[in-house]
This record gives sequence, structure tokens and C-alpha cells, in this order.
Amino acid sequence: MQWNELVGRVREDGRYTTDAETKQVIRVVLSALGGHLSNGVRERVAGRLPATAAETLRYQLPATKPLTAAEFVEAVARRLEGSTSATARWDVSSVLSVLARVCGDELTEAILADLPAGYALLFGRAELASAA
Repeated sequence: MQWNELVGRVREDGRYTTDAETKQVIRVVLSALGGHLSNGVRERVAGRLPATAAETLRYQLPATKPLTAAEFVEAVARRLEGSTSATARWDVSSVLSVLARVCGDELTEAILADLPAGYALLFGRAELASAA
């Protein structure tokens, strides 16, 4: 996959008006995600992405504490100028749902296993509760 193809997919899913806006959203979301993945999973995901996106994901310091999905969305909102919780949720979901399709089911499950419960919907998946 090439960078322009990734940008095109996210732009279409997110219904963004410009490539510049789309690229900014991709960079912010992937940089936020990168710090929350284990090294092995992060490298596997980076291997599926074009070089520009892979570098954005790969070169993040590990997060100091896990974020809930809502906290993750808020962290993205703070990094995107003019963003609200609602628009940041749209942005995150636009990028992560494309990422899930690029990575496939097995790798997406590994990503979700690295994250606290509650992220599945951001990847366009149902979150199944365990029957206790």
C-alpha cells in the first residue's frame, strides 16, 4: 500500500474535504496509537502501512498509562485544532476502521488485545462481553 492510497481510503471513509486535513488526522491518530501498542504489535502494524504512516506509528514513546477509549479520543481532540469530542471520535474511527481493514482480522485482534476494553467500536467492530 502506498501513502496516497491510505490517504484516499481515510479521506473517503471520513468524508474529508482535503488531503491535507486527512493527512493531519492520520498522523495524529497513528502517533497517539503508537505509544499504546506493545513493540511486537506496533512493528507488525507498521509493516502493513506505507513508510510515512509506519514511521508515525513506530517512533512514539510508550504511554505512561493506558487510556480508556474515551480518554484516547479526548487526547486526539486536544491535538487537532478546532476538534471536539464528537469530531475527534469521527476522526479516530475513520483512521482506525481503515487500519483494521489494512491489518486484517488477526492483527486487529492483536491490536485490541494490547488496548483496554472499549476500543473495538473505534475500529468498526462490535465489542463482545464475556459471559461470566
